[in-house]
Amino acid sequence: MQNMHEDGFDHIFIRVVEAGSLRAVAIELGIDPSSVSRKVTALEDRLQAKLLRRSTKRSIPTEAGRRYYEGVRRLVDERMALEADVAGLLDDPRGKLRIGAPVDFGARFVAPVIAKLLHDAPDLDIELVLGSRFDNLTEAGLDIVVRIGRLSDSSLIARKVAEVPRVIVASAEYADMHGLPEHPSELGDHPFVFYRGGQRRLPLTLSHGKKRQSAEVTGRVAANSVTAIKQLVLGSAGLHQGPLWAFEKEVSSGRMRVVLPDWAADAFPLYLVRPQTPYLPAKVREFSDRFARAAAAEPSLE
Repeated sequence: MQNMHEDGFDHIFIRVVEAGSLRAVAIELGIDPSSVSRKVTALEDRLQAKLLRRSTKRSIPTEAGRRYYEGVRRLVDERMALEADVAGLLDDPRGKLRIGAPVDFGARFVAPVIAKLLHDAPDLDIELVLGSRFDNLTEAGLDIVVRIGRLSDSSLIARKVAEVPRVIVASAEYADMHGLPEHPSELGDHPFVFYRGGQRRLPLTLSHGKKRQSAEVTGRVAANSVTAIKQLVLGSAGLHQGPLWAFEKEVSSGRMRVVLPDWAADAFPLYLVRPQTPYLPAKVREFSDRFARAAAAEPSLE
């Protein structure tokens, strides 16, 4: 049977894999890097297997290390969930909850849900991690992630909570100076502001009833921030296809206009995704339910 000493070695190994370096774990735990290295070496000696490829900056798991990490991580998660069950935590949100979300969307829609949850759950601490890439939720230490768009990772548990409608917008100043397209075939005559860097061409598909029309648009500027894109569009840098919620105030005030309002772009699905675990902690369930209700009540989401 594994003793407590060995269990501590497993914990150190898990943290090294997830943090990516011995030094990062040493700083996190407030111990000397050589101590972390000795614990990992002792674990390798016990298993008689090389678990990490180490360098001065990075520690990358070997094939054996990756397999051991995935197994022991699963065991740790199951034990934590069992302890939570026994302690009654499944009915009482507490501990630390780490949530991932896109930057602008998270600030607009996720933060208000967190604020109310904190008020109602005094034993819960929450960290909101804003970004666009959470390839491995476990390695990132995230309990749940808000994700927009189609999912590709079938190992995650996903809950669809809404859809994000998209529109094409232009500034009123741009419209007055250059006019606006009256048909999707005319979109290619106007410059576009793109969301992803490096894009210079992008096919757009719009629907009008049963009709679907595609057009290829071009542009010379891109930004990975909705806030920055909004300023670029207001500065007449071009048209942009993006989420309705990001531009509704400017459209309502007349500073922006919706291009081809009778033609609709496909909406993006909005999901809550989380790692597969045998138990669902109350902190995750409570946030998930609250966010789903908030999304359902939001007029700019479907």
